[in-house]
Amino acid sequence: MNTPVLIVGAGPVGLTLALLLARAGFVPSVLEAAEDIAEELRASTFHPPTLDMLDTLGLAEPLIAQGLVTPTWQIRWHEVNEYALFDLSVLKEDTAHPYRLQAEQHKLSRLLLSALPAGTVRFGAEVVEVTQDADGATVRLADGETLRAGWVVGCDGARSVVRRAMGLDFPGDTYPETTILATTRFDFASVLPGLCNVNYVWTESPAFSGTFSLLRVPGKWRASLYPAPGESVEEALRPAAIERKLQAIWRKPEPYEVLDLRPYRIHQRIVADYVKGRLLLAGDAAHLNSPSGGMGMNGGIHDAFELAAHLVPVLRGEADAAILSRYTRRRRPVAEKEIIAQADRNRARMRVTDAAERRAMLTEWQAMLADRARAREYLLRSSMIAGLRAAAQVE
Repeated sequence: MNTPVLIVGAGPVGLTLALLLARAGFVPSVLEAAEDIAEELRASTFHPPTLDMLDTLGLAEPLIAQGLVTPTWQIRWHEVNEYALFDLSVLKEDTAHPYRLQAEQHKLSRLLLSALPAGTVRFGAEVVEVTQDADGATVRLADGETLRAGWVVGCDGARSVVRRAMGLDFPGDTYPETTILATTRFDFASVLPGLCNVNYVWTESPAFSGTFSLLRVPGKWRASLYPAPGESVEEALRPAAIERKLQAIWRKPEPYEVLDLRPYRIHQRIVADYVKGRLLLAGDAAHLNSPSGGMGMNGGIHDAFELAAHLVPVLRGEADAAILSRYTRRRRPVAEKEIIAQADRNRARMRVTDAAERRAMLTEWQAMLADRARAREYLLRSSMIAGLRAAAQVE
């Protein structure tokens, strides 16, 4: 064996798993096809239990120092300037971090990489084939090199080579709309009263298809925009169209400076099993969901902690490999019912265009949030704490 565990993918999920294994005395090998940590527009929200987990690695504090502590978030109706305000301080008895942290995922990846032993991660190492037998697995790289490991974990995203080697389907759906993520330095909070760092917004503007979102990270705002009815994705990506959409959020005399622009489609998919022989999956390789609610990356990091908790006893010879089936039993229902389904509901509520339905939903949320017990129950779910507690009871 070249290594006890080989991890394919050096995103936050793969690197979290690598550090957990390394701290337990089993330094893995991590293979990443890219030449460096990806810094394009990706996840930017860390939920309370994720910060609690990262704290056990000594990484919560340095990550928080690079982000924005966000104790509230809101669902907002743009034209009437009304909103429901979700205050995470009601979770102060449930978590050491009763807030969201707004920070780009590459900041965590850099912290994880710096905490790993030198040489753990190989960049520019594209995995093209994975095979397995009773004793381990063999990985072949694009340059022809082969590596042997006791276990191979696919943290290699939606097009996972490891999942393909497991022979698993990836059933689910692709949403019809395309999201366009744009960033700007313009401070929307200085002109939109009551704006939080995280805002999911209904709008009546013809520049959109009923919704947009505004999420703040240090130094800039990330706006999730959507093509207007009848507008193609190509048309919506043109500079004039992006400018029209941003001006619809807040009209100002000078043009917006757009720093980054990224279109993407949204999927909801999940595999039947996270374990097959010597091959395992975590994160987007196992499940995909709408980014509404910011649960995808967080769920993947939670996968990494759960997988490490099961794989380390196997590596130590303290448990039989059969225990790994509990990893699927714990994490898959959370992904299916608490992450994918909840993200789908989040998306659906923001696609509502009927004014009466919007008013009814907003009124109900405001009433619910005025009741501390009901607000806590809701936030335990939306902050991913309730799902983790339920999973911990699964044997």
